[in-house]
Parts: sequence; structure tokens; C-alpha cells
Amino acid sequence: MTPEGLALLAGGLLSLVFSYFPKLKDWYEALDGTKKRLIMIGVLLGVSLTVYGVSCTQFAGFLGLPVVACDQSGAVELLKAFLLALIANQSVYLVSPK
Repeated sequence: MTPEGLALLAGGLLSLVFSYFPKLKDWYEALDGTKKRLIMIGVLLGVSLTVYGVSCTQFAGFLGLPVVACDQSGAVELLKAFLLALIANQSVYLVSPK
């Protein structure tokens, strides 16, 4: 799987988890729109930085994850993947039933 595909999948799945897991859904639905968006951005950023960090420690190959170069070009790719995950996350949230 490509890093872009993984980012899209992770963003969409994260949205579904927050929409359908019982206790998490109830907690998340009680928040206002701004807090919801900030939480999603924070979680996606955390996942992105974790993937980048794991790539820099060489565990990505061991875990079967796509390897991101641990340099400036890798950081640019990470930013692209983060934006794709954010787009997928918000798209799935908008079209999923309430």
C-alpha cells in the first residue's frame, strides 16, 4: 500500500470510529464543531508524526508499513499524506449517516 493510500484509509477509518463506537460517539457528539475539528486534526497529526518517527527508527520495514524518508523530502511527503488523511476524514464524516 502506498503512503497516500494508507493516509486516505486511516483518515476515513478514524472518522468512522468516532461516528460509530458507542462511548466515543456519545462523547464526540456532545462537543461543538470547532472542538470536533481540532480533535480530528490533532489525532491525524499525531498519527502522521508517529509514522514519520517510526520510519526514522527503521521499525516501519519490520511492521510492514510504508517507509517515509527521514529528511526534508520525507517531511514534505508526510505533509501531503496528512492533508489527504484530513480530506478523507472530513469527507467520510460528512457522508456518514448520523
